[in-house]
Amino acid sequence: MERNHREDQCNEIEALDSIYCGELEVLQSEPLHRFKLPIATTEYDQEIETEGLSCKLVFSYTGKYPDTAPLVEIEDSENFRDGYEEGLLEHIQETIQENLGIEMIFSLVSSAQEWLNCKYDELKNEAENEKLEAKRLLDEEERKKFEGTRVTVESFMVWKTNFERDTGITEKKEKFLGQTPKLTGKELFLLDNTLNESDLKFLIDAGEPIENVRIDESLFQNIEDLELDSDDDDDDDEDYVPEEK
Repeated sequence: MERNHREDQCNEIEALDSIYCGELEVLQSEPLHRFKLPIATTEYDQEIETEGLSCKLVFSYTGKYPDTAPLVEIEDSENFRDGYEEGLLEHIQETIQENLGIEMIFSLVSSAQEWLNCKYDELKNEAENEKLEAKRLLDEEERKKFEGTRVTVESFMVWKTNFERDTGITEKKEKFLGQTPKLTGKELFLLDNTLNESDLKFLIDAGEPIENVRIDESLFQNIEDLELDSDDDDDDDEDYVPEEK
């Protein structure tokens, strides 16, 4: 018995109208039915235009539907990204091929709804990852403020050189070294702290408690009269041999 495609199509329209409770919008019924059904993610809210995804699927029966595929279009898409309409139509076509020979509009709408939900989940995950990355970068910047710049020997020496040059310390040092007169013996002695440290070291090595050390200050009362000869004089003294009497 030859199949009555027109009767099958009319029966499906009646079933769809019952299933979708008035959401079915019939655009034409002759010569073939053309109708529209909305789909949207659960988060979609017409009051908040940025939340969720939505669109309307427009179906047109062909003469031998459901043995042949219906025509499908997408209208009034909201919050779709580039490529979403093409991707959704491709997904619907795959579902059509799986259902040829049987009334399939309910299956197509359900499959399209699932695809839309999956895409919106991807968008939410992407937005959450971007938010976490932005927070990580912000935390990293805050941490660097407290951490400061890590100092190495090389970077410290560069900073020290620049600091002394910028503050005039280098110039003062050079000027001081160029103008400082030859120090007296007393001044050299007072500046050379290593002598004090070495004497204390000998006492410590000998087991002498430091608190028992007493300094005879009278030995240094006339130290201002002491003058140190130059290096040349020191060399002459080393070559001097006292005459025998």
